[in-house]
Amino acid sequence: MKANACVLLIEDESSIADNIKYALQAASFDVLWAASGMEGLSLFKKQTIDLVILDIGLPDIDGFEVCRQIRTQSQVPLLFLSARADEIDRVVGLEMGADDYICKPFSPRELVARVKTNLRRYQATPATANNTELLVLNNKNRTVHFLGQLLDITRYEFGILQVMKKHPKRVYSREELLNKVWHEPDNSLDRVVDTHIKTLRAKLKEIDEDKEIIKTHRGIGYSLELS
Repeated sequence: MKANACVLLIEDESSIADNIKYALQAASFDVLWAASGMEGLSLFKKQTIDLVILDIGLPDIDGFEVCRQIRTQSQVPLLFLSARADEIDRVVGLEMGADDYICKPFSPRELVARVKTNLRRYQATPATANNTELLVLNNKNRTVHFLGQLLDITRYEFGILQVMKKHPKRVYSREELLNKVWHEPDNSLDRVVDTHIKTLRAKLKEIDEDKEIIKTHRGIGYSLELS
């Protein structure tokens, strides 16, 4: 794990922020604190950030919007911090690109442990075979190599992998994949995504039948598992 990694904390309650800062600094992290969403986004653009801890209930824009804007720029680990314990909030947060979700009240020790775990996961070298990266996408030529072998792939299959590879382990809903990959998603159906995923899996299995890199999350969507 990177020494003195910088954590951006976006939290409007100063007492909670002080406890988090103290715990992280005691664990040798550098911490930047923002009390609002817009201030947090400004710091994120100006500084090199290794991980973000983001409260959902902020005084200006909510944490979901902050997350959305961060994800247009970076895939650094992002942890939601919220008093909302409902499953739907956790699902929405994870689908929007969060790596973890911590409910208040929480243990500062647990928070630090989760920060370390997410940083290690993010900084880890992807699984390789014969020193070849597991999945390589060439956006210019729109080609895909899996375990060093070229895949015969359609434009929609490429689009699915392109979207999902930007943030491995993130769960993408069928609707989200439709909106990001298809030019006219309103004219498509959810099962179109399922069909392309099925075909894509078959092509990957032709190269390695034991390695399943596209994971189904029943009732939610799909994620790409590269480690």
